Amino acid sequence: MTTIHHFPSTLRRMAGFSLIELMVVVVIVGILAAVGIPSYQQYVVKGKRSAAQAQMMEIANREQQILLANRAYASKSELETAGYSMPGELSRVYTWDVTVATGTPPTFTITFTPVSGASQASDGTLTLTSEGVKSPAGKW
Repeated sequence: MTTIHHFPSTLRRMAGFSLIELMVVVVIVGILAAVGIPSYQQYVVKGKRSAAQAQMMEIANREQQILLANRAYASKSELETAGYSMPGELSRVYTWDVTVATGTPPTFTITFTPVSGASQASDGTLTLTSEGVKSPAGKW
């Protein structure tokens, strides 16, 4: 005797996803991407800013060592001649300069300027002086 199985129509329809279900998933993924991508981009900008600030502190430390040895601060070209070079990941997004003022006492200002068109362009210029003044204050 042969038994014939009759499946309810609802079980036969559940073989795949409906177009509505697929569209709901696409909308959810789109919303998550719309929120996640800008947050990630801000995280990357903050990370590069922190790396630039660390380099500025390193340059300031070198400047203090040079002042002790030579009784004067070094310019950007003198630092480069002495072997300093900015790391590649920062040189793609920032240009840097050291302005030395001769006087009593001598002073310097380290400036990191974002490269136009790079991810840091909207972040603004960072400065650090020999007195330890950091600007803009909200970015430090």
